[in-house]
Amino acid sequence: MTPRDASDANDDAHDNAHDNAHEDAHEDAHDNRWSDLDRPPLNAASLRRALVREDGLWRAVEVVQRTGSTNSDLVALATEQKADEGTVLVAEEQDAGRGRLDRQWTAPARSGLFFSVLLKPTQVPVERWGWLPLLTGVAVATGLSRAAGVDTALKWPNDLLVTVGGEERKAGGILAERAGPDAVVVGIGINVTLREDELPVPGAGSLALAGARTTDRDTVLRAVLRSLEQWYERWRAAGGDPVASGLQDTYAAGCATLGRVVRAELPGGRSLTGEAVALDGDGRLVIATEEGVQEPVGAGDVVHVRPA
Repeated sequence: MTPRDASDANDDAHDNAHDNAHEDAHEDAHDNRWSDLDRPPLNAASLRRALVREDGLWRAVEVVQRTGSTNSDLVALATEQKADEGTVLVAEEQDAGRGRLDRQWTAPARSGLFFSVLLKPTQVPVERWGWLPLLTGVAVATGLSRAAGVDTALKWPNDLLVTVGGEERKAGGILAERAGPDAVVVGIGINVTLREDELPVPGAGSLALAGARTTDRDTVLRAVLRSLEQWYERWRAAGGDPVASGLQDTYAAGCATLGRVVRAELPGGRSLTGEAVALDGDGRLVIATEEGVQEPVGAGDVVHVRPA
């Protein structure tokens, strides 16, 4: 969506120049994180150096080897007032990761990026907080384009699609959860080096399968978090206005759902089929039915209907 700019390249070069094997040797001598040499561990010290700045959004970056769900962990910390805005929690492996509608998200250790961020958009009216998953989708797509050269499309409301062999595949997802009255935890999962024989379902994909120019997870994570910081600050400065911040137009431009025939499985067991024609001001998907009715959908499961 957005070309990589010079500042990203300079930042990455500076970060990489400071990386060395001794940083993690002390931390990792007692475990076996290098069992798969194609999937090296994340460099927590390098990530903190690159991302945590006095005037920036990101205040803390923590990497854990394994957890049930980074979202659940960070929601608990936020609810107990033990984490500040800008906290990033990354897991090398999740065994109880969750997507929307309580779907499970599992993948081999270090095969992807599984992380959650804590945001407190108190300057933005609560009724506009529903844009946060869409904002995150735009930010992730932008970061992946810059760092990995992968064209990522967005399936409303929270799926990240890549093209593998001419076919759309899901390579990631986003889950936003309230954490008390003033905070939102946004969880992001991205398949990075997942191989064809490791795919959980036939429609899954990964950056590697999509031909990414790099699968260095440190590089990809830095790019995604920098992009998320930029979009979040722009949206927050505009009071959450999706038009003034450019978010609504940018999401629509990268959304693979718009212009497609879709079926929405709605709460209560009702379904709705029609063409996805627009996003409204609340980030809801507007579906035009054959009866000529345009209905906004704010919750539910949306399926792209394949042409007959």
